[in-house]
Amino acid sequence: MTALHVVFKVGDVEYVLPASEVVELESFTQATRIPGAPPYVAGLVQIRGKVIAVVDLRARFGLPAVDRTLDSRVIVVRHQDRLVGLLADSARDVVKISPDEFRRPPEVVTEETDGFVDSIAQPGKRLVMKVDFAKVIGRQELPTAPKGAP
Repeated sequence: MTALHVVFKVGDVEYVLPASEVVELESFTQATRIPGAPPYVAGLVQIRGKVIAVVDLRARFGLPAVDRTLDSRVIVVRHQDRLVGLLADSARDVVKISPDEFRRPPEVVTEETDGFVDSIAQPGKRLVMKVDFAKVIGRQELPTAPKGAP
């Protein structure tokens, strides 16, 4: 049974997440920095009345910072009972990928990406990497809005 996956780019690489975990895609303008947050946490954004912590995937993957463009997207993902945003260079595509199309990545990929890449697939002529969402957002708790905040 094929499942839909949201395709997003960070640098020149295409990554995927199951569409069932993606709540929405939003344009990115800026985030409110959080004192003491890890460097890969871009900050907090407000989307549809909810305050969401955003992980900058370029910083998380060790890539140099770039100026954000109109293509930059926050991919809002539900993780357990909370929403977390992933800041990608672009996200505009959805592909169907069967679970049996995913393969373990070569060992060097796993080592070099700090385990962020869970598996790889080749739908059509593309090569996409499925991210391990829990590892990408970090083991420590991401900042949340104070109780009563909008």
